[in-house]
Amino acid sequence: MAAVRLRRRGARAVSTLAILGAVLFSAPAVAFAQAPTPEVVDPAAQDPSGPITSADEQFVIAVRLAGLWEIPAGDMASEKGESQRVKEVGEALREQHKELDGLAVDAAAKLNIQLPNEPNQDQSNWLAEMEAAEGAEFDEIFVARLRAAHGKIIPVVSTIRAATRNDVVRALAQQTNAFVMTHLTLLESTDLVNYAGLPAAPNAQADPVTGANALLAAAQARGATGGFDTTAIWLVLVVAVVAGAFGAVRIIRSR
Repeated sequence: MAAVRLRRRGARAVSTLAILGAVLFSAPAVAFAQAPTPEVVDPAAQDPSGPITSADEQFVIAVRLAGLWEIPAGDMASEKGESQRVKEVGEALREQHKELDGLAVDAAAKLNIQLPNEPNQDQSNWLAEMEAAEGAEFDEIFVARLRAAHGKIIPVVSTIRAATRNDVVRALAQQTNAFVMTHLTLLESTDLVNYAGLPAAPNAQADPVTGANALLAAAQARGATGGFDTTAIWLVLVVAVVAGAFGAVRIIRSR
């Protein structure tokens, strides 16, 4: 009877081993099915300088739009600014945005991107607001509007610079970043920036891509791009289970 019980226990252990092996070998297929896939770029958007995404296109358009309202805004500041410093900053921004606008136009021509020729509605409203203001009020509005706009574009420029796979867009992002940083410094040199009114910086602890979630996102990204060989990982797990199961069988038999 003891021998029969041992054989039955051994059979159960082997059956358990077979079930675990089947589950583990099927797990990689589930993991791969759930893993995020990299953005697929339309073949029609391919370019010798690299693939072009919709985000790339929108970035080039955004740089163009910035020039369409900040050039006339700088022109107004150079003419109707009350303080001498606002006049100087307005002139500097106007000339530098002309240069940046030329870079955006060149990039768009290389990538066959259609650019707007007029500012959008919000930008038109800001220009109208400046046109209606005079004296110190104009200076405050000019600095407030342009400081806010430059602050908002920084994360966009950084994201495109880090993520784009197109050489032309990457170069434009690099150049735009230098201009934006210079413009922030110029605007802040007027001593008219209301820092208390600026949007609060995002809480790093509340950011969904920091901490443990960042590790998860990084792991998923690596898995999607071949950073880890998940098959090898599962094989290691299977070997561990096999070793554990045979160890259990030996213990049972020894009894």
